Amino acid sequence: MLLGVFAGCGPKPYGAVPTPAQLEWQQMEYNMFVHFGPNTFSGLEWGHGTEAEDLFAPTELDCRQWAATAKAAGMKGIIITAKHHDGFCLWPNPESTHTVAQSSWRDGKGDVLAELSAACKEYGLKFGVYISPWDRNDPAYGTPEYNGKFARTLADVHGGRYGEIFEQWFDGACGEGPDGKKQEYDWPLFHSVVRQYSPDAIMFSDVGPGCRWVGNERGIACETNWSTLDTDGFTPGAGAPPRDTLQQGNVYGAHWIPAETDVSIRPGWFWRESENDRVKSVEDLMNIWISSVGRNSLLLLNVPPDTRGRIHEIDSLRLMEFRAAREAAFGTDLAEDAKIRKRNGGRVWEIELPEYRTFSMIQLQEDISLGQRVSSFEVQIQNFDVALATGGWWTIAEGTTIGYKRIIPIEHRKARKLRVVVTGSHARPVLSGISLF
Repeated sequence: MLLGVFAGCGPKPYGAVPTPAQLEWQQMEYNMFVHFGPNTFSGLEWGHGTEAEDLFAPTELDCRQWAATAKAAGMKGIIITAKHHDGFCLWPNPESTHTVAQSSWRDGKGDVLAELSAACKEYGLKFGVYISPWDRNDPAYGTPEYNGKFARTLADVHGGRYGEIFEQWFDGACGEGPDGKKQEYDWPLFHSVVRQYSPDAIMFSDVGPGCRWVGNERGIACETNWSTLDTDGFTPGAGAPPRDTLQQGNVYGAHWIPAETDVSIRPGWFWRESENDRVKSVEDLMNIWISSVGRNSLLLLNVPPDTRGRIHEIDSLRLMEFRAAREAAFGTDLAEDAKIRKRNGGRVWEIELPEYRTFSMIQLQEDISLGQRVSSFEVQIQNFDVALATGGWWTIAEGTTIGYKRIIPIEHRKARKLRVVVTGSHARPVLSGISLF
């Protein structure tokens, strides 16, 4: 049940708060990551940068199929590896000689970004890009000249020909280039280019500034997950905060930088035929959902196209099964018609159902537009003794942070009266939703 009636009672924002773009981003909940490029054809996870351009040769590229699959799966956007560490660009980047323009695919006139951005627009999805600063092909990598080339690469993609870009995905990978040198990245320059052309784009990295890496690639956010982070003294990659900080955030962090959970539906990030029988099960994906979206994070699920340039049938079917499982689990809110009252200055929320109902998941939400406040909570049910005509309260779940969304799986319980007790909060708690499934 949404509690908007309570969210507007006048509390002032607390601490760091999301921008409108960050709030919209968080509400997407679930997006598709697409790792696609020469590695799809070589079987490598990290290309060497020496691969011939003609290695990239999808036989049936169909970005509309990707978009249709993402839409049917319930995803809201697609982020593609426009340039991975090997330096190969899926668009005719004028700053590079290692692109689709130098390949024989579509006679050198192909542009994957153009096709995907058009498909996303057709299917009502947002379009995002991963552009790696590491480049194992460019001879300028490892010199001051390269930062300018990379900035112009960003400008070429964000300059308008691919429409609005909702997320720019950076990682901090900084290996050696073709001359054995490493690059000292000019992050302020890179960020300024994205802000200039795509002011509302969410920039991902270990330290944001739009959203942060969750600290692992297993699909698991921490049970304690603050959307705030301190970034002074840290940089993406080797200079990133410790992984436990990335997982939990900073309780009093100065900046709103929520976690994004990236994980692949397969063992690897790029498609391999040998992994067709190792696609994650529906049970695995449901556990990931509860451990990512259900722990105040956004889920970015990688679904890599095959050498045809299509999402494989096995992956597509699993995504549809996963959506059906989510709808079965979360399709009916058993508290939708409940009566809800606030007690004790808004720290206790009493829920009365029309009759006794059995549930196994509890979902709580804060109004994060006002900041993240709750540091601990309990969920209790009334244990009514008919003989004594009295009812005590029994704790069935407890946790730390809530944030945008918190899903707590429990053993099946049957109750008519429940209450959510906020046992710790940095300011007056403002819940926006309480649901039972």
